[in-house]
Formats: sequence, C-alpha cells, structure tokens
Amino acid sequence: MSASAPNHLRKIVHVDMDAFYASVEQRDDPALRGKPVVVAQRSARAVVTAASYEARPFGIHSAMPALRAAKLCPEAIFVPPDFARYRAVSAQIREIFFRYTPHVEPLSLDEAYLDVTEPLIPSPSATETARAIRSAIREETGLTASAGIAPNKFLAKIASDWRKPDGQFVIKPHHVDRFLVDLEVGKIPGVGQVMRSKLAEMNVTTAGDLRAVGAAVLVERFGRWGQRLSELAEGIDDRPVKSHREAVQISAEDTLREDLPLSELAPHIQRMADKTWSNYQRKAERVACTIVLKLKTSDFQILTRSYTPVAPPRSAAELAEIACALRDRVGRDPNERYRLVGVGLSGFVADHEATRQTALF
Repeated sequence: MSASAPNHLRKIVHVDMDAFYASVEQRDDPALRGKPVVVAQRSARAVVTAASYEARPFGIHSAMPALRAAKLCPEAIFVPPDFARYRAVSAQIREIFFRYTPHVEPLSLDEAYLDVTEPLIPSPSATETARAIRSAIREETGLTASAGIAPNKFLAKIASDWRKPDGQFVIKPHHVDRFLVDLEVGKIPGVGQVMRSKLAEMNVTTAGDLRAVGAAVLVERFGRWGQRLSELAEGIDDRPVKSHREAVQISAEDTLREDLPLSELAPHIQRMADKTWSNYQRKAERVACTIVLKLKTSDFQILTRSYTPVAPPRSAAELAEIACALRDRVGRDPNERYRLVGVGLSGFVADHEATRQTALF
C-alpha cells in the first residue's frame, strides 16, 4: 500500500465526474442530450441511481423513489442502469489518472483522490495538472469532470463541487482560513440534517462558528466526532491518498417487489447472503469477522444490525443463518414492513489474526 507525501507538502486533487451515469447515457444516445434523463427503472420499487443536470432543477436526485421523480418531472426520460458499461468507462478514466500519478484512491466509479505533489509528467502546478487530467478525460471519453485542488483531501472534495459542472476550484494553503470561515457546516462531510440541527441549537452554522465554540465544547458534546469537527474547521486533515483501498465491507442488497414483514424475509436474506459470499470468495484478501443485516422500512428508514461471532463464518449457509438470526435484534413492531434487504461482511483482518482471535475463545 503506497501513501502520498507528508501532509505539509501535499497537493491533492479530487476529481468528480459530472452526473456520470446520466452523462454516459447521453453520450451514447444523442437523442437524450439536453433532456431530463433519470437513470432508474420506472417501477414502484425502483430508486433513482442518477439524474442529468437537466433533471435536477425539478428536484430529482439520487436515492429518490423513481415514481416520485416521475411526478416531479413527467417529461423525464427513464433509462435502466447499465453498470457494466459504467465500470468500463470508469476503468478508462482511471487509466488516465495513472498517467499523472501513482497515488490514486478511487472512492466510487465516478470520483477519486489523486496526490499530484510529484506528478509523473512535467507540470508547473497542481492546478495545471488537474486541468490536463480533465482535458484528457473530455478528449478520450467525451465526458466532463470537475476538480478540486487543495492541500488535503477534505478541502479538495469540497472544492470539486464549487464550480460544477465542468469546472475546477483551487484552495491554496494561504487561503484556507479565509475559505473556511464562512463555509456552511452542511458542506462538511458527515454533517447531515440531524447534525446541522444540533449545531444550529448551539448557534453554529459555519466552520468559523465551530472554531469559536472550540474543541473542548465540541468534544464534550459530540465525543470523538466533536474533535474531528474541530480539526476540519481549522482545515486539518492528515489522511494520505491511499492507492490501494482494502475492503471495508462486502455486501449485496435488493429492493423487494413488495413490502414484507420481518417474518417473511428469510428467503431474501438467504439470496443476499449467497451473493455476498460469492463476492467475498472472489474479492477478499482478508477474513471477515462481522456479519451485517441491513433493512429499509416501507417509509425509507434504514436499519442495520451486526454480530461478530467467536469464529468467522465459513460458508454462505452459515452467513445466511447468522443474518437471519439478526432479525431478532431489530426490535420493531412485528407488523412493520420492509422494502429492502441487504447482507454484508465487515471487520476484515489478516487470516492469522482471525485464527488467533478464534483461539482466544
């Protein structure tokens, strides 16, 4: 695993493709260009995978129920997702990244961090390197990308969203304090609606307000997350770009054709356990110790339950058995219905560590 340069020397670029899945569809079908495109099955159970920039002014966004998107924009064109095609384009883009730096950390098919402190080609600045990368992507794929350039990953990710689509924004080291003072707390990764409400109760709406509150108060209120908030408000993020990201979780999930009660989910849990185990056997280089059951209620609440047995699961059947047993930990109304089921494996350790953990018991 290679890491990027020491923190005080880093030049980080966050590249984010513009409406990637929808843009691929528009590129490959000229009839879709300039029109509101929604990547999703048009069915009662489907959710939006992506929306083109023409669809977004109607309020359509990813993870929204497809039927709601259809109501918001009746003229929207629905296109079923084609992940094999998206993965192929993503691989093409990633190959472009590696021409400029060996330090590439993919976050998903459509975004990645790059450490361009010492680029592989002559370049006067990280800004010019980002511009060259975006130009190569446009010329070779026909797609556009936005980029953020900053001294660390946290700031680069925020910057990449600043001039979307097809733009880039740089935060220079000596501009960090000025940039952050008025930054809305909602722009900080990990600060969702619930956390924004809690911070608003403290009269905190900007990163500057977080600084004024101080680390001690934030830690007392939010624990370790409070410490992290304090650091981000100061522009501190020491994480290197890691060119090889080990699996955090391997999982499979499916939206059911109809909402079902907990008692009827076993066959679907078994099916997802089989898929997860198959992926685990193909992809994992380490041993997974924890089993995760994910459920989404009919009103879109997401529930997760996990269990770490004495010995890691050794088969798909064992994985399914434990995942089904986790239903007993849901603790909800037995008549409540669920629209999505997922099974995952996490808590990865080296094989010898898993053996040692089992021996301890």
